[in-house]
Amino acid sequence: MDYQKSYWEWCSNSYFDEQTKQELLAIKNDEAEIKERFYKALEFGTGGLRGIIGAGTNRMNLYTVRKATQGLANVIKKEHGEGQGVAIAYDSRHMSVEFSEEASLCLCANGIKAYRFESLRPTPELSFALRELGCIAGIVITASHNPPEYNGYKVYWQDGAQITYPKDEEIITQVNAIEDFSIVKTMSKEDAIAAGLYHTIGKEIDDRYMEELQKLVIHKELLREKGKNLKIVYTPLHGTGNVPVRTILAKLGFEQVFVVPEQEKPDGSFPTVGYPNPEDPKAFSLALELAKEVDADLILATDPDADRLGVYAKDSSSGEYVSFTGNMSGMLICEYLLSQKEEMGTIAKDGALIKTIVSTNLADKVAAHYNVKLIEVLTGFKYIGEQIKLFEETGKGTYEFGFEESYGCLVGTHARDKDAIVAVMSLCEAAVYYKEQNKTLWDQMIEIYEKYGYFREGLETMTFKGIEGAVKITSMMENIRNNPPKALGNYKVLRFRDYQADIVLDMTTGETASTGLPTSNVLYFDLSDDAWVCVRPSGTEPKIKFYVGVTGNSFENSDEKMKELKSNLLALA
Repeated sequence: MDYQKSYWEWCSNSYFDEQTKQELLAIKNDEAEIKERFYKALEFGTGGLRGIIGAGTNRMNLYTVRKATQGLANVIKKEHGEGQGVAIAYDSRHMSVEFSEEASLCLCANGIKAYRFESLRPTPELSFALRELGCIAGIVITASHNPPEYNGYKVYWQDGAQITYPKDEEIITQVNAIEDFSIVKTMSKEDAIAAGLYHTIGKEIDDRYMEELQKLVIHKELLREKGKNLKIVYTPLHGTGNVPVRTILAKLGFEQVFVVPEQEKPDGSFPTVGYPNPEDPKAFSLALELAKEVDADLILATDPDADRLGVYAKDSSSGEYVSFTGNMSGMLICEYLLSQKEEMGTIAKDGALIKTIVSTNLADKVAAHYNVKLIEVLTGFKYIGEQIKLFEETGKGTYEFGFEESYGCLVGTHARDKDAIVAVMSLCEAAVYYKEQNKTLWDQMIEIYEKYGYFREGLETMTFKGIEGAVKITSMMENIRNNPPKALGNYKVLRFRDYQADIVLDMTTGETASTGLPTSNVLYFDLSDDAWVCVRPSGTEPKIKFYVGVTGNSFENSDEKMKELKSNLLALA
């Protein structure tokens, strides 16, 4: 792409608004910035768009959103799905309101019904809404837990999950085929409403969503009697979770819910955190202060679009609050659900527990203990949603639980994406159940480790921004791919999985097999002593990620092993 030509086209063409032109003219003497904004089109990947907000082809703006929507509209029209329509939700980020409106009007201009939420909503509610309304697709305007300067655009299909192959490739092809922004359709909101194409949705969907969540409660009487005794500190981190989390907890009888006041209101600048990620301990600073004031039993934080949940709980022995990884909270919910279902005799004979390839191997042990099938999928919750769809289509397999290490899980099948609202509900129910046994959630987590082994996981990331960064990440992946190690420290490499080449190499025999999963730029090493490592570039940020998993006989032992393995893995970079 001739970035200077594109730059001046945006500066002069009457199609682009005056504010956009002024923003671009302000950088006319900054060659590097012009190149960064125009050297390529913002990539529409397998989940949609994500990028820095601003003017330019490589930025999130009204024009790139409109172009992405036109590509989606072209696919919908090919399938004659105009009447089914598209559900649209958005979070608290800068420009989310405007981008969601722009997407709606582009769809309407293509004769496709748009069902847009009246105000911000969690991502999992969008997944629920599009199935409830019988829509052919859904759009969420969010950049999840990225820094404030980002926004994004995620596409869902009629099963309620994010798009997967081959639908993603079909939409990507249509989006990339649009080279002239001026051919992208739009219309006024007034005309769209008059044509019966633009619809606003809200409370009726909220109520149905809440009804479905309440069906998933196991011990309703226990919550009615004892829920009021549990003290919960909650922060929505300036995002979409505040109303739905408080609503579901109130409906179930939880009366002592303390919301962090400084982080209660939606704010796309995320002034108290900067990086609104419940994986980041800094995001819990204010919540921890409040928890100590009120002597809370547990602390919960949802990310801006409320699909991820972070957790702290009190350690009975020390009285201190301890953080849970996504693997921990996921497995705690899983163990609670399966143990209760086993007691009631309601685990399906063809029940399945689904995890992503970078999630804990503790799941394998739990699945074996409860005699459910363990299914492993690629990173990304959409692949868990795809499995639920497969169960429904084939009549084989019953979804029991699914989770991923990045703080996301799904109880039930009301949605087909990770759902922090239902995770809050399930964790609080578990907390009441264990409190009746004089245990905190952390005490229960220790019991799980004692029962199955001290499985510990870690993640290290390297960030490389801009054009040179993308090249660097590609080079690092290729170097490891072409020179796979035979050992990492004291661990022997047993198998090397290259998901891009679709090969599993047995390092002892030299035999190869298929991974059995879709193509993806992921490298995975099965190691001795039930350990593993994985390397992959992030799909949403300019990062390369290094995952490790080990097993020990205590926290200290497993932490020591993990530290050593991380060091050996990073040496490959």
